[in-house]
Amino acid sequence: MKIAVVGAGIAGPTLAYWLSRYGHEPTLIEKAPRLRTGGYAVDFWGGGYAVAERMGLTAELHAAGYAVREMRLVDQNSRRVGGFSAELFRQNLDGRFVTIPRGDLATMIYRSIDHRTETLFGESISAIVQHDSGVRVTLERGGSRQFELLIGAGGVHSPVRHLVFGPEARFATDLGYRVAAFEVEGYQPRDELVYLAYTMPGRMVARFAMRGEKTMFLFVFTTDRMSGPDPQDVSQAKTTLHQVFGDAGWECPEILRKLDEASEVYFDRVSQIIMDRWSHGRVALIGDAAAAVSLLAGEGAGLAMVQAYILAGELNRAGVDHQDAFRSYERQLRPIVEARQRSARGFATTFAPKTALGVWTRNLASRLLNIPRLAEWVVRSEFRDSIALPEYVG
Repeated sequence: MKIAVVGAGIAGPTLAYWLSRYGHEPTLIEKAPRLRTGGYAVDFWGGGYAVAERMGLTAELHAAGYAVREMRLVDQNSRRVGGFSAELFRQNLDGRFVTIPRGDLATMIYRSIDHRTETLFGESISAIVQHDSGVRVTLERGGSRQFELLIGAGGVHSPVRHLVFGPEARFATDLGYRVAAFEVEGYQPRDELVYLAYTMPGRMVARFAMRGEKTMFLFVFTTDRMSGPDPQDVSQAKTTLHQVFGDAGWECPEILRKLDEASEVYFDRVSQIIMDRWSHGRVALIGDAAAAVSLLAGEGAGLAMVQAYILAGELNRAGVDHQDAFRSYERQLRPIVEARQRSARGFATTFAPKTALGVWTRNLASRLLNIPRLAEWVVRSEFRDSIALPEYVG
């Protein structure tokens, strides 16, 4: 089948890879003029790691990623107040755990399909019309294309979801936090292979040293810290971060000076997408477009890859009956995704607790994770996902 896949982040190219493996003809449609870089670092394990293994990406994944040694929490004088050894987590996951910038992961997946999959960069869809034998999409830059199926993989702000299912406000649940990230070169100190975070009530800023003298910064804060609406461009994002973190102390004055040098800043609300169905007719959604667990939940990138793998496999298994494939895909994944969403609603508060007592309690709890048996229990209950990947022939 000719299948349009809207979104060239992580879910879309993964789906295109497996669709091509099964003999379909995917076309990626991406609004950005090129692959998106930057963003934030993701911890990668579980089902997504297993999909990457089946794609032959394991060696590249570890070469591009980082074996983080420690999660360290500090006070305004950079004294350690909490944290834990990441090695305990890696050991309990049999070494199948790596931290990697989201943009690097997306690039790696895209390289596996480049020159074999048609990609329309700088293009988006303005209209979708379904009929008995296919889907006609109108492109914003002019013209239209005919496909047999259309898959929306455009993230939380999915244009396909908006056109087929309705406006984002119907499905988005704001968890009350905002997140921002950027990277720059030449920041000191570096603290190699340490994810280092400073937290005040309602605010957190973290840094992580990467290769090439680069440092990635992540900000998380409660929405009530903003004095105005969400920023709409890089300049407004910088203004908001100065306003929220200008009096935060620690290394924030220097971090904000580096922020002013950045050409790209990621900024978004921390939200979940909750829908009662992930498909309609010949259109289906995957990844954050269907069921975002939220950036702070962990494993969002991995879940997106699992969704892509299973959707492609079910389409291959069902043959011409795409409706049966869509139903099977959702039946397998909905319980897993909904469990992650429930967990994430509680876990978000650990990033930026809203009170001084909450910060103190979080710091104490993090130190307990240095107890091997407790770390093993946490990994078993929270990190060892229950996703058993089906075997598909093809």
